[in-house]
Amino acid sequence: MSLDEYGITAPPAGLYDYTQLVRAGIDGFSAVSDADIDAFRALGFMAVHNAIDEAAIEAGRAGVRNLILRRDLDNIMVEAAIGERFDRLPDEARLDSVRKLMPIIDFDQRLNALSQLPDLTAVLARIMGEPPALSQDMAMLKPPRIGREKPWHQDMAYFNFPTDTTIVGAWIALDEALPENGCMMVIPGSHREGPMLHWTRRDWQICDSDVQLGKITAVPLPPGGCLLFHCLLHHGTPPTRSDRRRWALQFHYRPRSAAPLPDSDLRLHVFGSDGKDASC
Repeated sequence: MSLDEYGITAPPAGLYDYTQLVRAGIDGFSAVSDADIDAFRALGFMAVHNAIDEAAIEAGRAGVRNLILRRDLDNIMVEAAIGERFDRLPDEARLDSVRKLMPIIDFDQRLNALSQLPDLTAVLARIMGEPPALSQDMAMLKPPRIGREKPWHQDMAYFNFPTDTTIVGAWIALDEALPENGCMMVIPGSHREGPMLHWTRRDWQICDSDVQLGKITAVPLPPGGCLLFHCLLHHGTPPTRSDRRRWALQFHYRPRSAAPLPDSDLRLHVFGSDGKDASC
């Protein structure tokens, strides 16, 4: 278990005020058309409803519950608001204390199966132009009332691959995800603007002053919905003050042929770190 080092400072007011909301999604992976693939390339994201059936989603919830309640794993990140109390909590309270689990698929076959769904990987292959390979697996959780924000960022800033690699995130809702309990928010088309400097502030993040207010789009999802997004897309999730739990799985996929950068210094040279010739 580790404690989240962030999550104490609240975000500035208005940082997640959305002007658009994606009310409908494509009806299942099998319904994704060539026009939808083109739209993904233009917008940087695609919302798919009814992507995963109810039985698989229930298995995913059971898998996450299993990992949280095990006492022999060190892949659990606890919300800062809970702190060291986590180890003394009863089981049900532990379920609403965790922010992130990573990695996950090696510890629960149900979660492994969700990362390899044929319909999902088929759509990813169409986006990438070749079969995908899993690069990262995690569960992203927002406990009721205390779930912190994930500030605006680009996932590519965390990956040691060239920035022109088409890495795609698959964010799978295990619970209903709404603006009030921390659904994903995105800036459509921002993946085409290239890498942004990231700063260590309330996380490793895009500077608040660089967030494109007025373009924020909220992407609520029902359980079993999936958001596919390009890993240069600007995105984040607001803190929750809702009484409703929001659990999600997040898998990242790269083209199978993609070769990693030899070291992280090359990545940081692009995405920056505190002290680069700019201020935030």
